Amino acid sequence: MIVFHDPAEVPADFGRTVVAIGKFDGVHLGHRAVIERMKADAAASGARSVAVTFDRNPLEVLRPDHCPENVVSLDRKLALLAGLDVDAVLVLRFDEELAALDAERFVTDILVGALRVTTVLVGRDFRFGRGGAGTVDLLTRMGGEHDFTVDIVEDVFPDAAGRRVSSTRIRELLADGDVAGAGRLLGRPVDVCGEVVHGQKRGRELGFPTANLSEAVDALVPADGVYAGWLTDENTGIRHPAAISVGTNPTFDDVPRRQVEAHVLGETDLDLYGHRVRVEFTHRLRGMTAFAGMDALIEQIRADVTEAHERLGLT
Repeated sequence: MIVFHDPAEVPADFGRTVVAIGKFDGVHLGHRAVIERMKADAAASGARSVAVTFDRNPLEVLRPDHCPENVVSLDRKLALLAGLDVDAVLVLRFDEELAALDAERFVTDILVGALRVTTVLVGRDFRFGRGGAGTVDLLTRMGGEHDFTVDIVEDVFPDAAGRRVSSTRIRELLADGDVAGAGRLLGRPVDVCGEVVHGQKRGRELGFPTANLSEAVDALVPADGVYAGWLTDENTGIRHPAAISVGTNPTFDDVPRRQVEAHVLGETDLDLYGHRVRVEFTHRLRGMTAFAGMDALIEQIRADVTEAHERLGLT
C-alpha cells in the first residue's frame, strides 16, 4: 500500500481512482464495508482504490474541548488499512489551513486535481470543506461538472437493537470494559501494542510477574479492570495466554498513571523487557478493586488466573 502525506505527492501518472473519505478511526466493520465497496468499484472500472483520511481527528483543531480519544493511532490505522489491500491512502494534515479550505476547492484541488477521481464513496451525512459547507448534494453536482460519480454508503447496523457501528459506540463499550462488544463492532479483538518496560516488580514479589507496557500504546485502552486474553511477543511471534490488569493498582495507591500489565499464564521467568508486544483483551473478569492487604490480593489474583484459564479454554 502506498501512503501519500500530501496531494502533491500523488504522481501525475497514478491513474484514475475510486476514493473513500473518512476518519476511519478504528477501521471498524462500518469502515470495512466502505472499503470493500470501494475496492469492488475500483476493480470494476480499472481504477485505483484510495482511502482519504486525516492525521488527526478534525475536532482536535475545530473543537478541541469536544475531541474524543482516538480508537487507534495513525500508524495503527494505516496498518489496518494496508491489511485490507487498499492501493493507497492519502493522509491529509488537518490544520487551520485545511479547515479553511472551501468545499469546492477540496473537490477541485484534491479529488479532481490530485486523485483524478472517478467515484467518491461517502456516508449520507458526509460534510466537508470550511464550516462543513460541503454536502453530498454539492459533491454530486460537482461530480457532473468534473466527470465523477458519488456513491452513498449506508450505515452498518450490527445488532437487533438497530445500533449502528461507529467509533463513538466503540469508545462507549471500551469505557464500560465491554471488550467482547467492542470487538464485535471492530471485527477483530480489542488489543493494544507497546514496549515492555520496567515497573515496580510488585507482581513478581506476589508470585505473578507481569509485562508492563509503556504509556505509549497504539490503541484506546479499555476500562480499569482485570481481563483474560493473549500476549503476543512481536519480536518472536510467540502468542501466550494471559491475565491482564488495567489501572493504577489501588491496593497500594502508588502508581501515578494507568498502566496495562499482563501476566503470562504458567510463566514466572519470561524476559520480555524491551520487546514490543501486543496485548489482546478477550474477556472482562472483574473491575479494579482495592484490597485490605496482601493476602486478600494474592487470593484474588489466584482466582483471576484460574478464571482466565477457564475463559481461554485452557482447562
